[in-house]
Amino acid sequence: MKKTTTFILSGFAALSSLSAQSLYYVGQEAEESIPLTWVVGANVIWDNNVTPLIPEGQLGHEDEAWSINPYVQANFTTVDPQTTLNFYARLGANFYLDEMEAAGANEVTPNVRVGFDINHSVNERLRFSSRNFLSYEMEPEFAVGFSNDRTVDPYFFYSTDNSVGYRWTERLGSYTGFGFTGYLLADVDFADRKSWNVYHQMRYQWNQRTVLTGEYRYSQWTGDASDSQNHFITGGVEYRLSQNSVFVGSAGVQLRSVDGFEDSSSPFLQASVSSQINSKFSVNGFARYGMEDFDTVQFIGLNAFEYSDQQVFRFGLTGQYQLTPRFTGFGGFDLVHTAYDGGNQLGGPGTDEGRSEDLLNMYIGLRTKINDALSVDASINYTDSSSDFENNNYDRLRLSLGASYTF
Repeated sequence: MKKTTTFILSGFAALSSLSAQSLYYVGQEAEESIPLTWVVGANVIWDNNVTPLIPEGQLGHEDEAWSINPYVQANFTTVDPQTTLNFYARLGANFYLDEMEAAGANEVTPNVRVGFDINHSVNERLRFSSRNFLSYEMEPEFAVGFSNDRTVDPYFFYSTDNSVGYRWTERLGSYTGFGFTGYLLADVDFADRKSWNVYHQMRYQWNQRTVLTGEYRYSQWTGDASDSQNHFITGGVEYRLSQNSVFVGSAGVQLRSVDGFEDSSSPFLQASVSSQINSKFSVNGFARYGMEDFDTVQFIGLNAFEYSDQQVFRFGLTGQYQLTPRFTGFGGFDLVHTAYDGGNQLGGPGTDEGRSEDLLNMYIGLRTKINDALSVDASINYTDSSSDFENNNYDRLRLSLGASYTF
């Protein structure tokens, strides 16, 4: 009986939190405790386009710079028959060795992240889960999936997702929860956004490998741009491909209302997969399509336009392969396609339709273990943005060499 209960309830976070933290997350819980572990390290980075959204002709356009990124990190996991707890914290900073040319660009920027997850089984029927994350840093992560802007200021991002799961019968379970998300960026017009959401998901165990899901979710967004409301109605499946591989997916409809604009609807889908193919090779991937509430205001020349219909497709893949006992290769890419429609000029009579933007980010690297505590890694990261908005066109290359010590 307990095995059935665990299978019905344990996968909920794969759908309910897929956009709250990393898009690669598929709801798998830690299976063993890990004592408090500290990591100290530093990276030396060369960046050939530190402030990529600075227009041509202005100071900071295609500005090159060297930087040093020291950090300290803590990880902790505890697992017992009732409770699983994960904690992660990273404190670092980017110190630019070259003087920044762009107005407002800082030569010292923060890099802070904290994550805390807890899953607690009150009994065989009742379960509580909470996933929490916050960051204060320069670069939005493509894997988080909330913004594609590259600015000269640090941003603050937070998310929390909390739910109660209940097993009604041996095969039928449910999760009911609420969450908050926020993105705050100082001194940038129309950037700040925050939301709250509530949801209810029903879960049915079809067999030992398959759980069927149905979910309703409501979210409300407020901030510098127009307020919006979204209704999501989806059905999905969670399938264990093998003992070490899990697929989670859902699809349905998104009904959207933006203040001052006509109501609209769109297909909505999200999926993720995590696979430990063998003892040396692991792969994680995700896909998501729907209407998003970030970066809804764009500039055409000197005029700002707000778009009520911003349909975004995100696809990403990461993997790593242990080449030898000491050398591990890693790499991945993220592809983001955004279609902008329903644009109204802010403070003017103009309208705009049919613009799009494509962004590709990819990286490859090599990590070597000098001993059980000391590791060295090198990586290459390339980003290309092709956009109908002139100032969003750029390419960027970053080279990184770093070392870390674990104790």
